[in-house]
Amino acid sequence: MKVRIGIDVGGTFTDAVAINNETYELIGSVKAPTTHTAKEGVAAGIVEVLHKVMEQYSIKPEDVTFIAHGTTQATNALLEGDVARVGVVTLGQGIQGAKSRSDTTIGNIELAPGKFLNSENNYVDTSSQNVDQAIRTALETLKNQGCTSFVAAEAFSVDDPARENRTVELCKEMGLPGTATNDISKLYGLKIRTRTAVVNASIMPKMLEAATMTDASIKSAGIESPLMVMRCDGGVMTVDEVRNRPILTILSGPAAGVAGALMYEKLTDGLFFEVGGTSTDISCVKDGKVMIRYAEVGGHKTYLNSLDVRTVGIGGGSMVEIKNGKAVDMGPRSAHIAGLEYEVYTPAEKIVDPKLVAVRPMETDPEYACIECANGVKVALTMAGAANLAGYVREEDYAFGNVEAARKAWKPLADNMGCSVEEAARKALAFAAAKNGKVARELMRDYGMDPQHTVFVGGGGGAATVVPHLAETMGHKFRIAQNAPVISTIGVALAMVRDMVERSVANPTDADIISVRREAEQKAIQNGAAPGTVEVSVEVDTQKNIIRAIAVGATELRSKDRMKKEMSEDERLGVVAENLGVGKEELHIEARNGSMMAVQYDRKQKKLFGLIKKVTKPLRLIDEEGVIRLQKNNALVRQTTVGGWQQDLKWILEELTEYNDGGTNLPNVYVVLGKRIIDLSGMQTGEQIISLGNVELAGYEDMEPLILAATRRVDA
Repeated sequence: MKVRIGIDVGGTFTDAVAINNETYELIGSVKAPTTHTAKEGVAAGIVEVLHKVMEQYSIKPEDVTFIAHGTTQATNALLEGDVARVGVVTLGQGIQGAKSRSDTTIGNIELAPGKFLNSENNYVDTSSQNVDQAIRTALETLKNQGCTSFVAAEAFSVDDPARENRTVELCKEMGLPGTATNDISKLYGLKIRTRTAVVNASIMPKMLEAATMTDASIKSAGIESPLMVMRCDGGVMTVDEVRNRPILTILSGPAAGVAGALMYEKLTDGLFFEVGGTSTDISCVKDGKVMIRYAEVGGHKTYLNSLDVRTVGIGGGSMVEIKNGKAVDMGPRSAHIAGLEYEVYTPAEKIVDPKLVAVRPMETDPEYACIECANGVKVALTMAGAANLAGYVREEDYAFGNVEAARKAWKPLADNMGCSVEEAARKALAFAAAKNGKVARELMRDYGMDPQHTVFVGGGGGAATVVPHLAETMGHKFRIAQNAPVISTIGVALAMVRDMVERSVANPTDADIISVRREAEQKAIQNGAAPGTVEVSVEVDTQKNIIRAIAVGATELRSKDRMKKEMSEDERLGVVAENLGVGKEELHIEARNGSMMAVQYDRKQKKLFGLIKKVTKPLRLIDEEGVIRLQKNNALVRQTTVGGWQQDLKWILEELTEYNDGGTNLPNVYVVLGKRIIDLSGMQTGEQIISLGNVELAGYEDMEPLILAATRRVDA
């Protein structure tokens, strides 16, 4: 049996899972304390859980086809200020050089209260006769100022990177870690590009050491599969790439959970809630893609594309805030921080003559509910206890506890509030839902999600304490992810290779767009994606003059669909009918290509007392397994072929293109080839859509069936 191994390095524990490579089923999981203080650092814990999971489940080294780990090391280094002093070598000449010097003087970035990332700057005039010697002198000067990691920065290096790259070569010759700004980002904006490179350089020495140790340990275990590392955007990359761009591992912890939900749960449109003991990380998946944004470090914008995760101070261990003996809020303080046990995981016989007392976990905190028993036992009233009492936690859920113990512990608070224990628990849950709901609504609004079809998926050990009640409150469908407690670690094991290329190009030509697309595709392949599995989506931002290409591919040995269980056509129509809330008889199959069906129905809406009737055609694109791969509120669909797609596209463009004072708005176009959804939305001209589409369809027979779907941008 071939096996995939995922390892997740957390702040307290390092977890490992083994996944069957054929079925994606969980074989087993292990955990060990994270080895922050070991000589080898967290690498020691990674090796420990690796050996543990292989021994416990009789896995041979030659049977490991994929191994990856996620790590909080880069994030923790920034939070704790455990970073290198960075020396910036600014390259330039004349007036432009003076401006560059100003833009690249980053100074000190406050990472956390009292924790700083310090940087120094040295200017090199590139008009001098011996530029190499001038660069060496600058590096020596910065080294003498205490800098241990270096950045080469020059205006417009994204167009001509030669001098920046040469500076990095000289760093290597001198045995110094170095970063070129053009290697971090291809976008104009020297100030932000340099700041991003400085953050990257600051964690480079620590990450270099850890990556080298971990890689060596994997190889010494006899595993031939190359070690992959989780990125902050939900993909994985090689260890070599970590050595160059360790910044990409920042926030990779939350990204791993979404990767698990995306692949394991086959989520199309939804919000993913990863619930721990203290907080909940909420992220958004739209059209099967995780939503990404530029990250900020120390309150400053960077060009780091990371998962858009919103953290709320509500988790399974969140405590009930009280005032005058009554519940007034939930969280953000947790039982863990207060040093208290959970009431719901305490044996009922230990809750003896409970009395409600107020505690302040931190000096400046408000009062929180604590139960003191006659036998000296002290427990917190928690989110987990409230959810168990209110009946939201099932027996099979990880968060399931002792309801009788919780009932005894909550009774003093309920008596003070003049209600039943269950009512008190529901009031506490409502406080939590208000906080989580506010953030959930913001995410859905920010990404134009349709609340009616946005599914809530819960992961993490505390998933059942938060998600079922929140979904009920907000009127959403929900599910707890399979193997929710280890969904992040599973996400690492199942992660896709993902890479992004952004390039500043004014008035981009078709050739520019295709060039950026190919660069992204090649990057994904270099990072371990099987060539035949790479899918690339491209968008053109005309306001910022940016071409952005995102390439996603399956790792080697994962190109086959191993979970394929075909549904009948009638069963698939049943899935769509349930999703849309209509009868199967109202649906019609508009197009199909062998692997996918485009299903629509005519939705009629009456306005102005029935005087105006509006008809829209919702679309659900569903595959053979019954997974909805694309859902749109109103779409135009055509059955076509590789040879005839351009003609059908022209008809669609004539039907859906909008002309207004702001210019021409082309529709969002999707070409469906087999199970591939080629996203051609975001283009600015019909010629660009055709050029990019032809690149994607090159090499296929003219009669290969395609589904062509499009939406107006307002209907997306």
